Order: sequence, then structure tokens, then C-alpha cells
Amino acid sequence: MPTPTEITAHQNSRTLEIAFDDGASFVLPFEFLRVNSPSAEVRGHGPGQETLQVGKRNVGLSEIVPVGSYAVKLAFDDGHDSGLYTWQYLYELGKDQDGLWQEYLQRLEAAGESRD
Repeated sequence: MPTPTEITAHQNSRTLEIAFDDGASFVLPFEFLRVNSPSAEVRGHGPGQETLQVGKRNVGLSEIVPVGSYAVKLAFDDGHDSGLYTWQYLYELGKDQDGLWQEYLQRLEAAGESRD
């Protein structure tokens, strides 16, 4: 599994840039990271228990906390700070970003909810 060589938060563009040792690099919006948090609060404890995250368009990232040599904990300015973003999970989010984002937008629309 690739590991990050650099992680940079860009506050103005609200993105997290991650470069991996296999040459891959991804730019992940804070909103995308927040709505795809690996926490039980967002994902639930099993299939069908997910909680749709709404109104996260302008969420900010307030802290990146290293967790061992395998993950980071991201603290968002809406108070959410649970969930460990492992290197593997961040890599998968980057690789699958377009599809995951479209799925999220479709779920929002189906629920009659908004990113705002």
C-alpha cells in the first residue's frame, strides 16, 4: 500500500493535497473528506446505517493529527473530529473521487437536501 510523502492543507481553496510514494497525488476538497468521513457517526455500524451529511459545502479543516504511521485524524471546523483516515482510505478516496462525489450528489438530490 502506498504511503504519503506529503500532505498539505490549502485553506483558501479548501482542499487537502496528498502525494504518495508510488507517484500518485490527489487534491481532495474538505467537503468531500467530511462527507466521506470513516467515522461511525457518518458511516454507521453497518450497511444501511449511513447518515447523509448535508450543508457541508463551506466546511473547513482546523487540524490534521498524525496517528501512528498509518493514518491521520482530521478535525473539521463544524466540530467533527472522529474517524481515522488511513493511508489506504485516503488513497481510495483519491482514486475513486469522481464516482464517490457523483454518488453523494445523487443521494443529496434523492433526499431533497443541499450542500449548503
